[in-house]
Amino acid sequence: MAVAALFAHRPQAALRLFYLPARRLEAGPFCAQLARARKPYREVPAAELARIAGTTHHGGIVAIATPRAVPALPAAEALPARLLPVLDGIGNPHNLGAIARSAAFFGCEALVISGDPRQAGLSDSAWRTSEGGLEALSLYRAADLPSALAALAPRFLTVAAVARGGEPPEALANDPRPVALVLGNEEQGLAAPTIAACARQVTLPGSGAVESLNVSVAAAVLIHALRR
Repeated sequence: MAVAALFAHRPQAALRLFYLPARRLEAGPFCAQLARARKPYREVPAAELARIAGTTHHGGIVAIATPRAVPALPAAEALPARLLPVLDGIGNPHNLGAIARSAAFFGCEALVISGDPRQAGLSDSAWRTSEGGLEALSLYRAADLPSALAALAPRFLTVAAVARGGEPPEALANDPRPVALVLGNEEQGLAAPTIAACARQVTLPGSGAVESLNVSVAAAVLIHALRR
């Protein structure tokens, strides 16, 4: 869950902790860490926890933490040689969180967010949906995505995920490089300059009964299919 991932990856960022009586045992180790750092924690009733969290979908335990910085994308050589999801205008924070969760589950180590103004940020909803995935990944930002993809190309096979007209995932198996998988906006997909900056295009073949998958579902299928 998100709170456990915070204490596992960024314990120094945790500022306060609130939890329901039913989560007392689980909260114990986190409370001990906060006590050593002289930071507050408190058991609260359900109504108060919902007020603190801003939602009833809090899982019974809520941490307040310092925001996580998202630095600029480094040189390709500094990135792990694993499949690299690149998000370009993913506007729904739940989709951002779900993609991060799948990426972490399938062994990705980093994730890139573009400078597209439609791109969802690291909101509370994204953190909750990721179930710890955002904490498990190194996060980077690429203000100029086509230029960033050109810089990645010597080390990564840059692949645009498109709803139609691309190759099936298995057609990319002949390139041994790790994949930088670029996923676009839920409604409009990827912009033409971004697609043009990618070496290949990939499309998941379906039955034709519906046009496409939700982007977070497509991301999970493609990450599994394209990881080396």
